Amino acid sequence: MTSTATFPHTAPRALRPLVLGAALLALAGCGTARNLVGAEPSIPAGTPGFVQGFLGGVAAEEPQAAAVARNVLSAGGNAADAAVAAGFAMAHTLPSRVGLGGGGACLVFDARRNTTEALLFLPDARTGAGGDRPAAVPMLARGLFALHTRISGGRPFEELISPAEQLARFGTPMSRALHQDLTAVRGPLFADAEARAVYGTPAGDVVPVGGSFRNPALSATLAQLRTAGVGDLHQGNLARRLEELSGAAGGGAFTVAELRPALPRVVDPVVIEGRGGDRIAFLPAEADGGQAAAAQAFRALAAGQSPAPQPALLPASAGLMVYDRNGNAVSCAFTLNNLFGTGRTMPGMGFLLAAAPQPGRAPLLSASLGWSPNIRAFRMAAAGSGQGAAPLAVAAPTHAIMLQGAAPDATLAAVPEPGRVQLGACARYLPGLQGACTTLTDPRGAGVALGATDR
Repeated sequence: MTSTATFPHTAPRALRPLVLGAALLALAGCGTARNLVGAEPSIPAGTPGFVQGFLGGVAAEEPQAAAVARNVLSAGGNAADAAVAAGFAMAHTLPSRVGLGGGGACLVFDARRNTTEALLFLPDARTGAGGDRPAAVPMLARGLFALHTRISGGRPFEELISPAEQLARFGTPMSRALHQDLTAVRGPLFADAEARAVYGTPAGDVVPVGGSFRNPALSATLAQLRTAGVGDLHQGNLARRLEELSGAAGGGAFTVAELRPALPRVVDPVVIEGRGGDRIAFLPAEADGGQAAAAQAFRALAAGQSPAPQPALLPASAGLMVYDRNGNAVSCAFTLNNLFGTGRTMPGMGFLLAAAPQPGRAPLLSASLGWSPNIRAFRMAAAGSGQGAAPLAVAAPTHAIMLQGAAPDATLAAVPEPGRVQLGACARYLPGLQGACTTLTDPRGAGVALGATDR
């Protein structure tokens, strides 16, 4: 059976070869020995096309990252593997909101263990940080490594960095999502020579949608993380380079002593009872400056009240949602604490530093995940963005699906501007009726949803 995938528009031209390639892999497999009972698969694990049948679904705010995640599912990876690969990919394809200098927070449902956890890897403030644009501690790489460990039985971590490394090395088409962000801040961002060289044309304009851009320095940094491990950015050669060069990027010089102890944390999410024994998890208060705003908005909707308004001008973020064929699921929100962080690129390392969080202006990282502990099965997941509207972008669809039984595609109209949601839901749970699963991206955004079946 197939899952339903709703696209906001025809797949971007840049994405079509990836989707077509996946389709050709599926067609090539029909009637081959791998479809026979007891036969050895003709496509090895780790290669797209290894998994036959229902894969799960992915929705992301940047199309190429969604395609990377889908390929990981097709290659035999689980939801955490796919989210890790997409997170690293977005560090290249959507560096306005996701990057090695930033961080985020995720909800993780492990169907085998029947647990839902919150993983926090926030780009927090540093003690005594100087510079004209104070920077936060980089947390994405360690955070994604921690995410990889939360669901067992997946692909090797090094394999999940490779797609992002290749995208940055050989170049990728400019997406509409990144182009919109670049256009909004072109003047101040292009004052940084390294950013201008990567994202600009020789005439000083933003690379047009569909035009190719490369980031060899980022590719080299990702290669170092792949071979030496993510700890290298905190206590190895990359950490020492960061210590040496960060002062030139204007964010205040880092020290290895402050990079080394920066670790992700696994904590309990906010959990609310749903219908029929279902439960709904939200990111805890630590993810948004002490508010747990999405959970509070959900409670208000459940009580028939209007959620409390949030400040409109808050740091940008990006959402990612993945579920796999076994019912594992991940819902993440990423941030640089500002659009393009400090706006300064680490010289020779290819990534932007996250801005130090400002008091009272923490990004409202928002995600939800619904499951049934009684049958150990996934029900739905959502990841939101859109500054002050992000909490309601998650809470409104979650409330409609989990408490009112609404069809997922009927819930998007309740998402207020500028909120955007990445959404997946299985009306008959997963494991369960795979054909009742739906994967959606907000049609007002520039992302893509892929609900996939390989045959």
